[in-house]
Amino acid sequence: MLYLVATPIGNLGDMTFRAVEVLKSVDLIASEDSRKTSILLKHYEISKPQLAFNNFNERKVVPKLIERLQRGETIALVTDAGTPGISDPGYLLTHAALAEGIEVVSIPGPSAVIMALTLADLPLHSFTFKGFPPNKEGPRKRFIAMESESPHTLVFYESPYRLLAFLTNCLEVLGDRSAVVSNDLTKKFEAHYRGKLSEIIQILSADKIRGEYVVCIEGLRKEKSK
Repeated sequence: MLYLVATPIGNLGDMTFRAVEVLKSVDLIASEDSRKTSILLKHYEISKPQLAFNNFNERKVVPKLIERLQRGETIALVTDAGTPGISDPGYLLTHAALAEGIEVVSIPGPSAVIMALTLADLPLHSFTFKGFPPNKEGPRKRFIAMESESPHTLVFYESPYRLLAFLTNCLEVLGDRSAVVSNDLTKKFEAHYRGKLSEIIQILSADKIRGEYVVCIEGLRKEKSK
C-alpha cells in the first residue's frame, strides 16, 4: 500500500494523529528531502528508513518503489511540506501504483492553497490553482494571460526571488485587481498583504521579501447588464 502523507507547511504542531500513526507503521518513507523529513520524524519520535524521492530522481526511483510495493511493503510518500503531488513530486508514483493495481491512500493535512484562500477575503465558491509560474517574463506573461478572462479566484505559488516581477506582470496582464499575498503560513512571522495589486507591489517593494508566498487574485468581474 502507498500512503500520500500531508505534512506541516511550517508549524510542526499541524501534523495530524493519523499521519503520525501511518509514518510509524510503514516499512519505508520516500521523502523529498531526508534532512527536512528527519526533523519531523525526530519531533514525533518516529524511526523509519528513508529513501530520497524528488524531481531529479523520481523517474529512476519509481520502478524501485513499485517493485517494493508489489512485494507487499508499505510506503509513505512525504514532501518538504504540504500534500505530495501539489507542486511537489508525487504524480508519477501515484500514477504508476494505480496502474499496477496497488492501493493508494491519501492522508490529508495542511494545505497552503486552502489556508491562503480562506484568509484572502476573495470569493471561495470556485478557484483555479496554477502553481508556480514560469521563471522567464515572456512565458510567465502568457501563463498569466491564459486566465485573464476567468471569473474564478486565481491562486499561484511564487518564490521570494521572482515575487515582485510576477506581481508586476499580473498587474500588466490582468489589470489592477484585488489580491492578497500570504507569506510563511503557520510560521512565527506569518503575514498577509491585502489590497490592489499596485498597492501590494508598493508595500512589498519596501519590505524584506523572503520565505514562501501564495498569491490569490480575484477573477474577472463581469459587468451586470442593466
